Amino acid sequence: MPVPQPTAEQRGEEILAVFDTAFGELLAADPAAFRVKFRKMAASAFAFYRGTACLFYNDLEREQLAGPYLDERTGRVWIHGDLHAENFGTYMDANGRLIFNVNDFDEAYVGPFTWDLKRLAASLALLGYTKALSDDRITELVRICATAYRERIHALATGAKDDDVPPFTLDTADGPLLGALRMARSLTRFSLLDSMTEIRDFERRFASGGGSIELDAATRYKVLAAFDGYLETLPESSLARPDSYRVKDVVGRRGIGIGSAGLPSYNILLEGNSDALENDVVIYMKQAQTPAVSRHITDPEVRGYFQHEGHRTVISQRALQDHADPWLGWTELDGSGQLVAEVSPYAVDLDWSDIDDVEEIAAVVADLGRATATMHAAADDESGHSLVPFSTERAIDAAIAADEEGFGELLVDFAHGYGARARADHQIFVDLFRNGRIPGL
Repeated sequence: MPVPQPTAEQRGEEILAVFDTAFGELLAADPAAFRVKFRKMAASAFAFYRGTACLFYNDLEREQLAGPYLDERTGRVWIHGDLHAENFGTYMDANGRLIFNVNDFDEAYVGPFTWDLKRLAASLALLGYTKALSDDRITELVRICATAYRERIHALATGAKDDDVPPFTLDTADGPLLGALRMARSLTRFSLLDSMTEIRDFERRFASGGGSIELDAATRYKVLAAFDGYLETLPESSLARPDSYRVKDVVGRRGIGIGSAGLPSYNILLEGNSDALENDVVIYMKQAQTPAVSRHITDPEVRGYFQHEGHRTVISQRALQDHADPWLGWTELDGSGQLVAEVSPYAVDLDWSDIDDVEEIAAVVADLGRATATMHAAADDESGHSLVPFSTERAIDAAIAADEEGFGELLVDFAHGYGARARADHQIFVDLFRNGRIPGL
């Protein structure tokens, strides 16, 4: 017997309850930031979906570890936590290579690998809808993504050499991925510094305006003390030149993006790897958030593994990303876990606005499936963390092998069902927001 669907009013109440749990404290502290966040979310169903991982996992919770392809291993691997079609882009790894892959790990945690894939699949359905693709075409895209993921996982699980499954770089990528990498390569540290800083009295300092907030002496002292704690979390290889960590300036900032609304943060200007002013480095320190998925994972070993959310974010990113940012670390400030990383001049997000040719969309979607598999495979027993003491790719490969045909169909069915749910939820949300029904706004 089918489960009765909630009315729009009932679903609205559920959305408000989930929002209160996920955003309540931050919203009360900075309602203006959330008005900006919610207006961005109101712009489209996809923007709404991006900002509501909390709702997504609330809807998935009943699946827990009993769903298809999940067992005691595949139900607890390192996952990205907010995998959607716009969370891919470029970064420069610790070896100085420009890489295209997943580039945002604020929501990373340990959980079922299928949750990542379902979140990605539903985002493809929403993206396809915005580009007026038919349901059959969306089905085809999700199947392409699932097949590419499955093939790459199998190759990695069966010992494929690095030459057979290379990362997406300037030498191996093509299409829009190569375009993003080339754009990233055209960017420079000097341009980033020029946009954020100025030279005063023969020294570089942060420029006023542009969203920066001057700090009082007490706050500055606390941030610098937290910075000292951060240095202790860096790997030995990052501490080659002590002068690189000389602080030149500090300013405050406040997050107003879809994912960072209300989170206090700071930018810190460092000397860099030489005395030359063009080699200075900007790092950010921001309060790490509670990942949406963590509220629905009850495993005490997972929940007790992390010191705080800053530690959780960094450990997860180091597990999921080969050769992660050498500036990546964590600290504490006012009792809250902080994430610290470079404000990279080489970060370019995948831009879907001009990807409209169906064949090109299909090629990009296949690459996203491969990139996801590469990310999952990085987080195995070689990542040095006791939470996942087995080969992730071999466990996932074996689980999918038990029902090859059903894997793609599982993602197709979910993509269409949850895509429709998200579109309906978006309209409900817009009505709640514009009619003043979100408490605190």
